[in-house]
Amino acid sequence: MKKGPARFLYYLSLLQTLLDKAAKQKNPALWLYKNDARTPLFMLEGLAKLYTSVNNPKKFTKLQVHFKLLEDALGAIDYYDNIAKDVSLNKKIPAGITSYLQAQTREKIQSLNEILVEKEWLSVGGIRIKKIQRKLDKADWLEEEPEINAINEFYGNSIYAITEFIQNKKYHFSDIESEVHELRRKLRWLSIYPQALRGSIQLSKNKKMPKHLAKYLTKEITTSPYNKMPDAGDATYFLLLEQNYFYALSWMIDALGKIKDRGLHVIAVKEALQQSTELSDADALKKTYQLLGIKQPKLEQLLVEAEKICQTYFDEHNLENLVFGMGSVK
Repeated sequence: MKKGPARFLYYLSLLQTLLDKAAKQKNPALWLYKNDARTPLFMLEGLAKLYTSVNNPKKFTKLQVHFKLLEDALGAIDYYDNIAKDVSLNKKIPAGITSYLQAQTREKIQSLNEILVEKEWLSVGGIRIKKIQRKLDKADWLEEEPEINAINEFYGNSIYAITEFIQNKKYHFSDIESEVHELRRKLRWLSIYPQALRGSIQLSKNKKMPKHLAKYLTKEITTSPYNKMPDAGDATYFLLLEQNYFYALSWMIDALGKIKDRGLHVIAVKEALQQSTELSDADALKKTYQLLGIKQPKLEQLLVEAEKICQTYFDEHNLENLVFGMGSVK
């Protein structure tokens, strides 16, 4: 049985429903942002990213570009909107900074509205989705067993690329966005694929858990709905991930996310300051820290924090032990 097409069609159907509703709104982009269109786009982007290595790389690379364009646009809205909401609660932050961040949010919303029209996402009859479906109809889909083997190889290559990325950095970070955030993105895809594949990745446990994993198995992580695999349904072949190492991965994604968020707050407020003043980078940073208060860590502190948890995690070879193996109901 070829299961690939159904995975795409499931999330395309969810996306089309959202697009149909958005098309009836005065501000489609804002409506899509508020109604979590980013989630099905993440899944579709993840599937396209994965299938570039499974079959038809040229075809799926083009699809990935389409999905990523929308997802990035929604991500830009989310970035400015959330920081604007956070800083608006801080009485020390001048109104001008909040206004700038809110203006950037509106600008990103308008940018997405333009993309939606230009790329025909809101067209009557779902022209863009139908074009994507026609491309999918022409793809060379694999049968279930060889496809799971290919996904297994893809996971291995992804893990190798991540460990190579961190080794090249030698656990030293100098930038929140291009290094800490980028590492988190790479790790996060490993947790998105199981959801996107809708049951063809499941969790399994070793009989004995290494002691060093205990620190990652917090209640927040082990009970998170995001760490439960979709029902296997009628799948007969699976890629198995080791449960506790998957939890450790989830812990890392969460921890780096918190560091990233605190760092991006600094970067966004500094950006806002420099838009309305002629402050140098150093002076703008100094002013930013004053405005955000003593609880706000400096960027250098956040980078060191990220370095420490990464060195511990990767020195334990947790990522290399993530893939448990192949499974089958036969």
